[in-house]
Amino acid sequence: MAINSKALMDDLASHAMTLGFFDRVNQHEPKNGPGRGLTCAMWIDRIQPARAQSGLHSTTARVTFNVRIYSNMLQNPQDMIDPNIMEACDALFEAYSGDFTLSGDAAYIDLMGITQGHPLESQSGYINIDNKVFRVLTITVPIIVNDAWPQAE
Repeated sequence: MAINSKALMDDLASHAMTLGFFDRVNQHEPKNGPGRGLTCAMWIDRIQPARAQSGLHSTTARVTFNVRIYSNMLQNPQDMIDPNIMEACDALFEAYSGDFTLSGDAAYIDLMGITQGHPLESQSGYINIDNKVFRVLTITVPIIVNDAWPQAE
């Protein structure tokens, strides 16, 4: 029993890499400004018990990742920045919906938010890195891992 953290990160990165939308896929939040094109980065947001899913023998975990899509705001044509980010987000949502057990490393991605917390969702915004402004779309990916921690008997 445990959260197979590396496998979950690798599964999320694998989906992003195989889609063909991203010039780079990082398993960490970037410290330097991404280059031109689309960049995808992912990192852990929170780990908590999934109360409604846990039993008396073990605790099920809800592991939430941030997956962020970055695009430099100075790219041209500017009218394509949001559509390109949205298309990549759409492809990620489709990949997560089609492999919601992440190759068996998770019970499921909580697509609809049946456990406490947010469902699979995205939020747009802007981030300044290295004095450059990036258009971003941050995806919240809640993953349920059954029987993550044994409970004392």
